[in-house]
Amino acid sequence: GEVSSLALGTVLKATEVFKPGDVVKVTGVSKGKGFAGGVQRYHFKGGPRTHGQSDRERAPGSIGQTTTPGRVYKGKRMAGRMGHNTKTVSNLQIVSVTDENLMIKGLVPGAINSYVKIEKTTEAKKFVPLFEDKKEEQAAVEEPKEENVQTEQVQEVAAEASEKVEAVSEEKPEGKESADAKAMADKEEDAGK
Repeated sequence: GEVSSLALGTVLKATEVFKPGDVVKVTGVSKGKGFAGGVQRYHFKGGPRTHGQSDRERAPGSIGQTTTPGRVYKGKRMAGRMGHNTKTVSNLQIVSVTDENLMIKGLVPGAINSYVKIEKTTEAKKFVPLFEDKKEEQAAVEEPKEENVQTEQVQEVAAEASEKVEAVSEEKPEGKESADAKAMADKEEDAGK
């Protein structure tokens, strides 16, 4: 929609579209590697280097099954031409933007001086940063305070409970004293009889 509204010959500046911190994806044509073997192209392990296997070190090995299916599936990983493909690298971050230069942190596909397409995305980064933001640090500092508040509340409740216990214990001795006094009076009466 935005592109169709632009007049022919309008010059767009990178600073109008991008700003530092934006997450982008970059599409380009990867460097051609020519005809490559299975070890380089698909990370095949190759054969053993010992036990008389002088010519099997980087060979692909067997490529199919038996009578069923009796053929080799299309797309089988083998030696062949490698590279020179359209590749997109996501989750790259813009570091700085000027009218002449766009600095991107990360790997960008293609050879030097080749064309690339840069698109803004809203994808979240899939890796965990090695540093913590100041906000997170503040949150970490605030958490113990909340715990302290809880402990203070617990202390208040405990203090109230201990006051009640003291009140009850104060009442009990009075009851005991009155019971003891009655017992003493009964004994005196018995002794008087």
